[in-house]
Amino acid sequence: QLTMSLNSSTLLNEENTQGVKRNSECLESVLQTPSSFQDNPLQQLQLASQEVLEKAKKSGRSKCPRCNSSRMFYCYTCFVPVETVPTKEIPTVKLPLKIDIIKHPNETDGKSTAVHAKLLAPDDVTIYKYPCIPEYEEKRHEIALIFPGPNSVSVKDIAFHLQKYTKKGVCASDDDCSREPLLKQAKIEPEEEKNPNECISSSRSEGTRLKKIIFIDSTWNQTNKIITDERLQGLLQIELKTRKTCFWRHQKGKPDTYLSTIEAIYYFLVDYHQEILKESYKGQYDNLLFFFSFMYTLIKDAKCCVGKE
Repeated sequence: QLTMSLNSSTLLNEENTQGVKRNSECLESVLQTPSSFQDNPLQQLQLASQEVLEKAKKSGRSKCPRCNSSRMFYCYTCFVPVETVPTKEIPTVKLPLKIDIIKHPNETDGKSTAVHAKLLAPDDVTIYKYPCIPEYEEKRHEIALIFPGPNSVSVKDIAFHLQKYTKKGVCASDDDCSREPLLKQAKIEPEEEKNPNECISSSRSEGTRLKKIIFIDSTWNQTNKIITDERLQGLLQIELKTRKTCFWRHQKGKPDTYLSTIEAIYYFLVDYHQEILKESYKGQYDNLLFFFSFMYTLIKDAKCCVGKE
């Protein structure tokens, strides 16, 4: 349930999958009238001005400055705004850690909200198309995977479980610590050789500090191929159990706590900021939902316009 479509002939026609008919007057009304304050659960976000999106919506699809494809708002293959959406008018979000997004090869590019993260936090987000993903083996003590499952833990328990994992899986003994992992690390960060005891102490302290989060971008029915990949085995899994999705493409039979990719990234960071960094949250990551909230309002209005709740 990690998709959003922007590749139809118009944004609203993409929602016409069940044969819902809309006349021109209704469409014009939707494009001009915002949702009411109380009907939008995302209305309390501290967002940058979305006037640039309003203007782009009225002018219609535009060209991608790189591939010249016709798109609305942004190009989901080049990860850049279209010509009618100046980059300088798009907010930039600085994240407290790096994010890898692993995209299923069959996931339609135009339906994915993962691109939002790359557009809005370009310095901290990398998107990979499966099976081309990094090797995480040597960094497992500072990486976690966001995915629900029987062994998943909550955000507030990350430090405790990474600490346990470090003791067991990275420097379980002096011998383990002095072998190949140390040599490989030395190539990346040349330093004087440390004795095994120093490595154990350092590893344990670093183990409580999360540095990277992995998200899977796919429909829920396609996730098995990626989640069972051997390169992701042994990673700490985290589940966001208390948030409910606002996504307009929620799949039947799945709980409403299964979030779209951009929602999962946003809510994880909010929880991480409060539970791990121990700082009050003041909207630092709200702009990650800059595109999502705008699309939510547009789709919500379209459904209300035809009496569809």
